[in-house]
Amino acid sequence: MALGEWQLVQRPPIVISQRVLRLVGTPQDCPYPLGVAEIGLFPLGIVLLPSEQVPLHIFEPRYRELIGECIELDQEFGLVYADEDGIRETGTRARVTAVLERFDDGRLNVVVAGGSRFVVERMTHGRSFMTAETTDVDDADSIVDDSTRTTAIGAFRALAALAGAEVEIEEASPELSFQLAAQVELAPDEKQFLVESRSEQERLERVAELLDNARRTLIATHELNEKAKRNGHR
Repeated sequence: MALGEWQLVQRPPIVISQRVLRLVGTPQDCPYPLGVAEIGLFPLGIVLLPSEQVPLHIFEPRYRELIGECIELDQEFGLVYADEDGIRETGTRARVTAVLERFDDGRLNVVVAGGSRFVVERMTHGRSFMTAETTDVDDADSIVDDSTRTTAIGAFRALAALAGAEVEIEEASPELSFQLAAQVELAPDEKQFLVESRSEQERLERVAELLDNARRTLIATHELNEKAKRNGHR
């Protein structure tokens, strides 16, 4: 059921935007193996959260190469948010969990899952796609108030109930914020804030606020729809 700007996750494949990809330039096209400290980067106009699963349609040759290599070698790649302001330094490791369709011309429909977060330390060269040396992102503060956790869970369950959806969550998860946020449609900037945050307490507070706002928006939408129906009948 649609939740206005927020929608329980059942997304169609995301078509990769050429406009976004042009922002990254074209590295030198010559062989350079992916090393342990190096990862292929995929800049997109979306943000992938840890634990989130997203379908992608891959069609540009250099990213077909990247994704194809990751599938063959069971490797991760780095998904980084890119918009008109540029490419963010903090991203999420992604792994292909399912190949939905392979086309004769090399295009792919795949599902990717978000893993750990990383920060780009240094760009590298030598592949047709972007590559970089990265370091993992760890939270500086892992302490979470029980009241904050309870509030975030309550906000999520209230939204899910209003939308008529049944979603199971691991309430004791150390990264509950990502698990909750991954279930709804949020603006990329809000998701990027969560990816860059080093505090689960901070993330849960923000997620609880976003979920509550989504619930209020959905209630208002339902009320407007009901009013429109009544106005159409005498």
